[in-house]
Amino acid sequence: MSKIYFQGTYGAYSHLAALSIFRNVDIIPCKTFDECFLKASKDDNSKIIIPESNRITGNIGIEYLIFKYRLNIYSEYFQKIEHNLLGLPGTKISEIKDVYSHGQALSQCSKFIKSHHLIEHVRADTAGSAEMVSKTKDKKKAAIASSLSAKTYNLEIVKKNIENEKGNLTRFLIMGKNISQPEFGNKKYITSFLFKLKSKPAALYQSLGGFAINGVNLTKLQSYPEKNTFDSFFFLCDLDGHIEDIKVQKSLEELGLHCQDFHVLGVFEADKIRGK
Repeated sequence: MSKIYFQGTYGAYSHLAALSIFRNVDIIPCKTFDECFLKASKDDNSKIIIPESNRITGNIGIEYLIFKYRLNIYSEYFQKIEHNLLGLPGTKISEIKDVYSHGQALSQCSKFIKSHHLIEHVRADTAGSAEMVSKTKDKKKAAIASSLSAKTYNLEIVKKNIENEKGNLTRFLIMGKNISQPEFGNKKYITSFLFKLKSKPAALYQSLGGFAINGVNLTKLQSYPEKNTFDSFFFLCDLDGHIEDIKVQKSLEELGLHCQDFHVLGVFEADKIRGK
């Protein structure tokens, strides 16, 4: 049976996303993102599902691992994020004093937390917070996590959908060691790649000219310092289109003239939720 690794514990949003996408696979938790990437880089029969960015709070911060391991991206998946206040069975909101969760989940529910005068405690992940609350047996403690976490750790949803903004989405990437891409057809595709420019003035400006000339839309361009320096940068980039499209090929050829390092991370169908 093929394996899917995710960061966190059972009940995490990554676990929820994995259950939405995969059938008949072994879904396995890892303590860290690094561990996920390492396992997938050593095993052809495994994939990872990793949160890459959130619509409200931005990048999750896993870019350095994308640069380091250079796994192939097979697809993207947008998971709806609905945060819930979870407590021990029979707990009332008035009894809760302390709330535990991942830093991003706490910030995404800041209005609710302030209005109920709760004391925030940052933890490594949402589901781990739910597990901790379940073990403490203390009604003063609650977690912000998914409804799956409530089921997993026998907690009660004290209050549903407590996030500041409705319609919050997290973009997940499904990645693995084997290289695979869809045939070029009449669909919307994303090509994802990373590059490092030659060190010369206006290199970035010159390198992006090909995309403008060929009418190719860049949907992501993010810089990341290489090996703890601040004078050498990699760029992580997504564009609208398939790598076999002539416009995309011409744009990437132009970019290649200015690059010291260039690596295609993946070509995949755009999620239907994208752009909504």
